[in-house]
Amino acid sequence: MPRWKALPEELDPPIREFAGHLRGLVDRSGLSVAAVAERTGYSKTSWERYLGGRLVAPRAAVLALAEVTGTDPVRLTALWEPAERAWSRSERRHDRATEALRVDRARSAPGGPGPTGASGRAPGGAPGRTPAGTPGGVRAQSPGVGVADRSPPVRRAPSQAPGPGHAWRRIVMFLAGVIGALLVITSAVLLTDLGASDPAPRAEPSPSPSAKAPAPPVGVRCVAASCTGQDPEAMGCTDMRVQTVGSARVGAAVVEVRYSGTCRAAWARLRQAVPGDRAQIFAAGTEGGTVVADSYRDVYTKMLAVDGPAAARSCATLRNGRSGCAPGRALASPSGGPGTAAGGH
Repeated sequence: MPRWKALPEELDPPIREFAGHLRGLVDRSGLSVAAVAERTGYSKTSWERYLGGRLVAPRAAVLALAEVTGTDPVRLTALWEPAERAWSRSERRHDRATEALRVDRARSAPGGPGPTGASGRAPGGAPGRTPAGTPGGVRAQSPGVGVADRSPPVRRAPSQAPGPGHAWRRIVMFLAGVIGALLVITSAVLLTDLGASDPAPRAEPSPSPSAKAPAPPVGVRCVAASCTGQDPEAMGCTDMRVQTVGSARVGAAVVEVRYSGTCRAAWARLRQAVPGDRAQIFAAGTEGGTVVADSYRDVYTKMLAVDGPAAARSCATLRNGRSGCAPGRALASPSGGPGTAAGGH
């Protein structure tokens, strides 16, 4: 049974060539993957990814393997550089494809405009029309208030003229109507006040059950605050779920802000570090973990929960006294921008 699985077909030629060369070095050394991990200072899981073509090893890991296997580091670095560039290009293509898919899904999600437009018209209807049978411009009147008597008038003989008694009766009927209307209005006001002062408690509407937060992807073991102080690789926050959202060169080293949108946490990574170099992560005035390099390899801090990538900041202090910081930036838009996805720490 062969020791290695076949490399993925979609790998770019420089990445395939470099991964095959690393496998040959390990085979010729007679070491197991666990032994390589122990001697280089990188985890067994990371070396399985490097040798399986799922991730390009960082430069520090390549130099460590050259030292362990007695290989010329200059020649090995010359093979690593085109593989690293090809991996960065494939990651950018993956980021653009992923973002385009997310935008398409958001556009096709339910919740678009209904059959009626912003003007409130029904389909095929015209604005300003009143229902059939309803006279336009006529307001409804309150029943019993100011309603005129619509009984037919009393017919009189042509020779009969209204006398003083008839006029008095009309005055009395008018005053009675006015008094009746005032009584109705007064009763309505009193009933409204009594209803407003009713101390009986009203039944409150029962709150609708809140939607449950979506479950994290398989392998992700923390989200937001639960990630603070945790190792990003152990919690499943690395690989294609992480992006470099800020970087700065400090002397010969490079300090980076690493951010996982799935875990909603950030951490600092110091590349090309030497023993004694120090890296630290900050977020909105909160000081996170610190890591000190103890060998010639990349180092990274524990995670710190942040409110987006722009809230994070990574700083480095080299053993020679030089220091610098890298602020985090917002994630890339679909058309491109800051932030480069990368696997590993």
